Amino acid sequence: MITNSQEKDFFTEYSCRLQNVLANADWSGVKKLAEDMLLCWQAGQRVFICGNGGSAANAIHMANDFLYGISKSFGAGMKVLALSANPAVMTCLANDLGYEHVFSEQLAVQAVKGDLLIALSGSGNSANITCALEKAKDLGVKSYAILGYSGGRCMELADESIHFAVDDMQIAEDMQLIVGHMVMQWLYANRLQKS
Repeated sequence: MITNSQEKDFFTEYSCRLQNVLANADWSGVKKLAEDMLLCWQAGQRVFICGNGGSAANAIHMANDFLYGISKSFGAGMKVLALSANPAVMTCLANDLGYEHVFSEQLAVQAVKGDLLIALSGSGNSANITCALEKAKDLGVKSYAILGYSGGRCMELADESIHFAVDDMQIAEDMQLIVGHMVMQWLYANRLQKS
């Protein structure tokens, strides 16, 4: 049983670790991501987001923010799809092709040159994420990866990596949403006017 004193220390320690990652982060990749997303939005291209577990939930959260939150004007948001959002598609592809293809097959059907992929991963080594990045390269889809830990294979496969070298899955996932919210607010500040 954790005592009241230990409990306070536990929560303070988590917040200190998160603050340390924030204070030492290189935000230049986030600026590039925001600029590339604006170009996609202006051109009517699509943005795809993928991840597993908590990162899958973050992908869905980000898709919501980019679909509506960046414009708050009916029909003026970005064309965006969280590849983790449809359980029927996910389970079909996992069953028929293998779990490593649940994202790459969706890209093969829906993505075209000029679209953008955002891959979310703590470890950077999940087979379905690396397959998605490889498929994006084949299709001429620019890719970003938001990563924790060492960055794994995704560091090599993504066109651009936003890496937070933290060995903590929850803080890695916190950083995914922080990046998403930063980009959302930047896009809102630079939003398109729909006539």
